Amino acid sequence: MAIKLVISDLDGTLLDCDHQISEANKSAIFEAVQSGVTVTIATGRMYPSALPYAKQLGVDVPIITYNGAVIKSVSGEILYEQCLDTGVAQEIITLCQENDWYIQTIDDDNLYFKEHNEKAKYYESVAGIKGHAVGGKLADYAKRPPKMLMITDNEVQTDEIVALLEKQFAGRITAVKSMPTYIEIIHPSVNKAAAVDRLIEKLNLSREEVMALGDSNNDLPMLKAAGLSVAMGNANQKAKAVAKVVTEDNNHSGVAVAIRKYVLQKQG
Repeated sequence: MAIKLVISDLDGTLLDCDHQISEANKSAIFEAVQSGVTVTIATGRMYPSALPYAKQLGVDVPIITYNGAVIKSVSGEILYEQCLDTGVAQEIITLCQENDWYIQTIDDDNLYFKEHNEKAKYYESVAGIKGHAVGGKLADYAKRPPKMLMITDNEVQTDEIVALLEKQFAGRITAVKSMPTYIEIIHPSVNKAAAVDRLIEKLNLSREEVMALGDSNNDLPMLKAAGLSVAMGNANQKAKAVAKVVTEDNNHSGVAVAIRKYVLQKQG
């Protein structure tokens, strides 16, 4: 069945290591759109962090943000939103404060953290978002967060904390490693595949007509669901294992390579 919708992750996938969309990726996407294919993004990023990339590509359908917790149009219309329970969010903040772990939360597309430390500054630089340091009042800004994000010191710590969170908050959250030191905390019903299903229902498409591209653990549900799943050359082993094909890495315009080969049926 012909691909009618291309959905790409951002970091480690559509974006190179400088967080830019290559000219090759842009060109392939524009060509796909001109041929009648719809293109959008599915990311763990905040909506205001993802929006500039959607605008670069001329995306005119809703984008999937916060790892699937919010589906929103480029004009700001919310198609779907599923936030964490307030009590759970505040329990997690308490746990992080007790263990001196970095965590940030979201309220109405605004970013909040306890202090403007190196982890906060790093996130701001990558996301292109300015956050707010609120000291000990962080829980006040976690009434209905679509997502919370922890940034750890290393990948071993990430895996340990993910396991702890999944055990301690079983059935109340999903905790997923999206990057070696990033832990995304979302509502248990939220993932990129569920968001894709909502989007294709709106677009009157089937999963078989979707090509999804990703590189990390938070992409796994989407890769498993898509008719054609593409892992990046730089993807982790779990992503490569579930994907039907593997393309070039994100620094060599792997998205463009996949679009040209599998959507436009062109080589090179």
